[in-house]
Amino acid sequence: MDTKYDFLPLNEDRIAYVRPVVVADLPRELQDQAGGAQLVYAVHNSDGERLALVKDKRLAFVLARQNDLAPVHVH
Repeated sequence: MDTKYDFLPLNEDRIAYVRPVVVADLPRELQDQAGGAQLVYAVHNSDGERLALVKDKRLAFVLARQNDLAPVHVH
């Protein structure tokens, strides 16, 4: 089975990077909105700009796909 799949878009601008973020490392105003969570996930574009913060990795991937981005996990 040598079936090849194109998981990532040809255009790098369509990749979203998903990474875990410790809530304590965020600005105070964002910490207050975290609802007691210790860890959230950030979605970044290819330029490193943070597009969103969400409560779990699964939601981050769904959000990226709903916006026609191909999410990849960064650790």
